[in-house]
Amino acid sequence: MITLNDAKKIIAAAENKAIEIGQPMNIAVVDNGGNLIAHERMDGAWIGSIDISIKKAFTSRAFDISTKDLATQCQPGGQFYGIHVSNNGKIMIFAGGIPLKKDGQVVGALGVSGGSGEQDQSVAEAGAAKF
Repeated sequence: MITLNDAKKIIAAAENKAIEIGQPMNIAVVDNGGNLIAHERMDGAWIGSIDISIKKAFTSRAFDISTKDLATQCQPGGQFYGIHVSNNGKIMIFAGGIPLKKDGQVVGALGVSGGSGEQDQSVAEAGAAKF
């Protein structure tokens, strides 16, 4: 289980990385059911990335895979091509979503959006490392 306190620590670590790289981000944490626990929009982060960060977190939890890894399998000819239109449009296949594990079990996920794929991924990895 991820508590609100856990989510705040994860977000703080992700925010610190975003500050370090100079890119304001939207950062979302969801529980094991893919439901939002906490979200932060840093000053100056794109409003269009609010929804994307939440959906990246949902996607990572729904499929227990990072969105970066899922994206590589969703290209034309890939085994999951077209998955992005499932789940009423809630699936995001851009880097920046990471499942959160405790004792080997996925208990939630983190989603980050607001920069390039590499930036989103690095900020997500920093947040996930705090968990």
